[in-house]
Amino acid sequence: MMNRHTIAVLVNDQPGVLQRVSGLFGRRGFNIESITVGQSEEVGLSRMVIVTLGDEKLLEQIEKQLYKLIDVIKVVNLSSNPMVGRELALIKVKADPSERPEVMGLVETFRASVVDIGNTSLMVQVVGDTEKIDAMIELLKPYGIRELSRTGVTAMIRGNV
Repeated sequence: MMNRHTIAVLVNDQPGVLQRVSGLFGRRGFNIESITVGQSEEVGLSRMVIVTLGDEKLLEQIEKQLYKLIDVIKVVNLSSNPMVGRELALIKVKADPSERPEVMGLVETFRASVVDIGNTSLMVQVVGDTEKIDAMIELLKPYGIRELSRTGVTAMIRGNV
């Protein structure tokens, strides 16, 4: 059965590591739905959070292949634990002054925020899980989305782990 898996990969902060990790996925025919990379709590190490679709066997293969890369320190399947996953989206939506109250109502409902106002547009910032971002986009589509930028998922295991 195909499931969405969120994997955290701790890697050496070196040039080319992202390319080698994404290349591994591509060569093996694994799709990356989302990837984020940034500094970790340890100096010299970065954390990649990768979202992919597949069964348990595929996930096991990915993990084994990642450990073969020299700069990979640790691989953790976050989705096998209770986790917090978040994504950020900036959405520029067509909004004439007459439509703004409606759009602002949606923004408020989603606990999102307006971060820029133009003559005929609003830029909305929304943070949440992927489903929340998808829902916000769907509700804003009728107004006319002019531009959309999403960060991809970042995640951590809940609690004291």
